Amino acid sequence: MIDLYTAPTPNGWKASCTLEELGVPYEVHAIDLGSGAQKEPWFLEISPNGRIPAIVDRDAGDFAVFESGALMIYLAEKTGRLLPSDPRGRSRVIQWLMFQMGGIGPMMGQANVFYRYFPEKIPAAIDRYQNECRRLFEVLDTHLAKHEWLADDFSIADIANWCWVRTYKWSGVSRDGLPHLKRWMDTMKQRPALRRGVEIPFDTSGLTKDDKAAEEFAKNAQKTLQR
Repeated sequence: MIDLYTAPTPNGWKASCTLEELGVPYEVHAIDLGSGAQKEPWFLEISPNGRIPAIVDRDAGDFAVFESGALMIYLAEKTGRLLPSDPRGRSRVIQWLMFQMGGIGPMMGQANVFYRYFPEKIPAAIDRYQNECRRLFEVLDTHLAKHEWLADDFSIADIANWCWVRTYKWSGVSRDGLPHLKRWMDTMKQRPALRRGVEIPFDTSGLTKDDKAAEEFAKNAQKTLQR
């Protein structure tokens, strides 16, 4: 059994979607980021950086794993799925996983901060991060024009990138004119395990459609920026 400590964010969904795809039994422990629960001593014992997601593998002597990418690799290796064992196949998956972790995630995260969360709107900062997100989307679109999946087969790389890219509206980034990215995203969202995963620990799909809910979510997110 896996204990999953998470919140409704793209990084959190990376963990829950991976667990759902692998069919690994897990128990959800929702972390209230607005309250600062992620900085409490008990949680820092599990996740030293005070960030979600994190897991504790009860079947492996309560082994804790923090950082979403490391967590995904651990689960894939534990089950022998979603990450090839041959060096080249493994490298292709990890390359695109690192693309998300070093590019898509940080850039969309900063776009969220300046576009959604900061009370003061700084146009130059908003443009900087939204434009870089769009450039990275174009990298994905170009690659997906020649490949069904990011690596040879469906993998943790697809899960990681999709969990972030699917939130493009929240970041204020356009997906227009990127047909191959759209094809891939549409394929991904048809997977039942992924649909379940992005509703953990609760469903946030209505945020971009409900102005009041979006404003409340953004206010709560502001509390986490300095923590």
